[in-house]
Amino acid sequence: MNALSMLCAPLLAVLLAGCGSGGGTASPAVTPVAATPVPVPAPVPAASLYPSYNTNPIPADMTGMSHNAQQIASSIRIGFNIGNTMEAIGSETAWGNPLITNDLIKAVKKAGFNAIRLPVAWDQYADQKTGQISATWLARVKQVVQYCVDNDMVVLVNIHWDGGWLEKNITPAKKDAVNAKQKAYWEQIATTLRDFDEHVMFASANEPATGNEQNTDVPTLKAAVDVLKSYHQTFVDAVRSTGGRNAYRVLVVQGPETNIDLMVKYMPTLPTDKVAGRMMTEIHFYAPFNFVLMEKDESWGKQAYYWGAPNHSTTDTDRNPTWGEEDYVNAQFASLKTAFVDKGIPVLLGEFAAQRRTNLTGDALALHLKSRNYYHSYVVRKARANGVQPFFWDIGAPDDQSGSIFDRRTYQVRGQATLDALMAGMTAQ
Repeated sequence: MNALSMLCAPLLAVLLAGCGSGGGTASPAVTPVAATPVPVPAPVPAASLYPSYNTNPIPADMTGMSHNAQQIASSIRIGFNIGNTMEAIGSETAWGNPLITNDLIKAVKKAGFNAIRLPVAWDQYADQKTGQISATWLARVKQVVQYCVDNDMVVLVNIHWDGGWLEKNITPAKKDAVNAKQKAYWEQIATTLRDFDEHVMFASANEPATGNEQNTDVPTLKAAVDVLKSYHQTFVDAVRSTGGRNAYRVLVVQGPETNIDLMVKYMPTLPTDKVAGRMMTEIHFYAPFNFVLMEKDESWGKQAYYWGAPNHSTTDTDRNPTWGEEDYVNAQFASLKTAFVDKGIPVLLGEFAAQRRTNLTGDALALHLKSRNYYHSYVVRKARANGVQPFFWDIGAPDDQSGSIFDRRTYQVRGQATLDALMAGMTAQ
């Protein structure tokens, strides 16, 4: 999820926690010099904003990297996001979760998941003048990745919202500066994690905020998508340049807004890569918004508490959905199959989840929970039926109202109904 655009909204107290904001530094006062004009320095090229961190590239090494992107995608049954933790603003524990442990990874695997998506912030741990990421933080991320690999879990490491330095700045004006930082960070991340085998994949970003066709004109959107493509290309080139197993590592890039329609229409191809068949693309699915995320009624629509043909209320009809049910889900994932999967490009459903509403009681609550379980099962089933690999978004909040599956302190399953629904989607035909 996008921490700035989504976290601050009250509705995501359910699915997410925390709120980030950008900061600025006041410009120093300048005293003009009247007599002798001062020459203006030439602009510093963005590529030289930071030193190169690809300081010890090594020869390509295919050891432990024999499977391509399609093969690795097909090995993923269902994935789990360790959300609101390593991407938390302030520290790993700043949003109420404990440190990630090997025992948590074991619990996730025991529950039936075989892949982990690890959202990570990097910018807050980096020197803003040099772009150097803290060695302590790099080592901590490497430790958590090792937990996943030791448990035979595929793990996807990304640059998450991370204060929005990339996701808020997908504009031609910011292109050079963001590409410079993208290069510096991925050289360091890739070098640190280079020795891991094909269990480890890298993802360029999280939810790139390019705008959409409802609130921006198409030329502006296309220009933003071109900038986003440059960020993804920088990511691919930086990782590959470090050599070793990174020369063959599977890399994942995100569509505009991680929106299915925008991805299909505006980013139908992947970045250029030196090695064939080692890339995937990623979308997220939080639709219909009225059911999944909406927390208060608006002039344009109402919250939906129920979802799916079997779950419409006969007494609370205003809270039945008016769009986005089974036919919509079917069409969305079918479009991904046609545009990507059928062409040999694997697709990850990097995030999906429906909020658990806390304002309901009695029969209304029971029908809502039934709807929520049905939604989770249906999305998993239709994603997999179209060759898309699903990763459930989970925030691990310390209360039973969050809809999280695990108590991250005791490692016990506390959302058994949610877990059962996800696994039912795995087996349904």
